[in-house]
Amino acid sequence: MNVRHTGATREIDGPVGHLEALLDHPHAELPSDSENIPRAIVVFAHPHPQQGGTMHSKIVYRGAKALSSMGYVVLRFNFRGVGRSEGTFAEGDGELDDYLSALDYAEKLYPGLPLYAAGYSFGAWIALNAGAADPRVGALLGIAIPTQREMTAVITSEKPKFLIHGERDTLIPLKDMWRFYGKLSEPKELVVIDAADHLFDGKTREVGDAIIDLLEDFEL
Repeated sequence: MNVRHTGATREIDGPVGHLEALLDHPHAELPSDSENIPRAIVVFAHPHPQQGGTMHSKIVYRGAKALSSMGYVVLRFNFRGVGRSEGTFAEGDGELDDYLSALDYAEKLYPGLPLYAAGYSFGAWIALNAGAADPRVGALLGIAIPTQREMTAVITSEKPKFLIHGERDTLIPLKDMWRFYGKLSEPKELVVIDAADHLFDGKTREVGDAIIDLLEDFEL
């Protein structure tokens, strides 16, 4: 897979052209000995492309920073038609293919490192469905999952599932989240952030804290 480095961003080969991406490394420099390699690499997908979602969306940014502070490498990217990513919106099917291309790149970048799938809102739907079906992916992290969409692969998956939701989410009401959570196979964990809406306005720091709480002691 060809990768072009363009400053802080990267361009990876997607199904319909290059996808603009960013790689967040652990904050502290890792010593060269093998005991201090990154814990895993996480591919983090952004919200709906037609509603302003990008890899710079505040929850994606905050999530990437929380994960990198814990020793994870995070690959975030723009779906087709967003930012400098080529192509046009493809109703989810094409974006799923974009995500699989990002997984391919992440695996080749750090061969042998555990691979996790993560996303926020529309990105959670894409990432968790892709990650549940892909044998390379060992864990799933979903923020404000759109539970009204098709999620059968996630519901039946026996992979660890870490979920975060806003108490006052009016787009995906908490009661719907609890109903979805009840259908999920174990293992699973859900953190509900008090007084948070779907955008987590004023609550982005709490999202980062929740990610740390959920994954701090997790290892495959």
